[in-house]
Amino acid sequence: MSTNVVASLFTPDELAAFEQDGYLIVRGLAEPDLCDHMRAVTLDNVQRLIEPIEFEVDLQYPGAPESPAALGGRTVRRLLQAHGRDYVFTRWLTSPQLTGRLKQLLGPEYLCPLAHHNCIMTKEPQFSSDTGWHQDIRYWSFTRPDLVNVWLALGQERAENGCLKIIPGSHREKFQRAQFDDDTFFRTDVPENQPLLSREVRAELEPGDVLFFHCRTLHAATRNYSNETKNSVVFTFRSLDNPPLPGTRSALSPELLLH
Repeated sequence: MSTNVVASLFTPDELAAFEQDGYLIVRGLAEPDLCDHMRAVTLDNVQRLIEPIEFEVDLQYPGAPESPAALGGRTVRRLLQAHGRDYVFTRWLTSPQLTGRLKQLLGPEYLCPLAHHNCIMTKEPQFSSDTGWHQDIRYWSFTRPDLVNVWLALGQERAENGCLKIIPGSHREKFQRAQFDDDTFFRTDVPENQPLLSREVRAELEPGDVLFFHCRTLHAATRNYSNETKNSVVFTFRSLDNPPLPGTRSALSPELLLH
């Protein structure tokens, strides 16, 4: 479901849609000047290769260069630790139109784990890769698998440049381990997965649009087949009473308590 901005809160119908579908798009949630500032920071940091960075070659997803020495081997997949790159990201995380909605989804007190997402996705033409169907909770460790991702589009996101694909309602499904491959991607080659895969929708976005989606919602994306880079800012949030499990990667980095 997609919706237009209404003050700083979701309507009851929007909250019901998120509960039912596991995702919701809010149009024009981020101000144009905030998106312009984020784009400028992204362009500068990519051009200067400001660490920490994840390169396409690091993950070896389909379409990625084979090695750092190959053509396109230094193609950036995402800029990590986005929050620390510029104050504009704090401005976004504390904006009333975002905090009001997150309180509705997570409760009056919530945090932003900096161990997960906290990045700028930079899907480049030619050397970007395909990301298979997966749930983000597959590599996170929290008391409950109930976190919310916030995906901000800094430019147009379409099928051509690899926008996210979502399977509505998949966050409420109970899966068997055999439905996933060894890397915990949802398999497209088994009959029992086909009815769910047939329900996919494209999360097509304009600059400033925001996709909220549950960490158990299945999503995927193709590589970028256009001639321009697609940039998106992604953060994850949890309620105060859903802490990371001690000794896991989720517990290794600081978290932001947002008010």
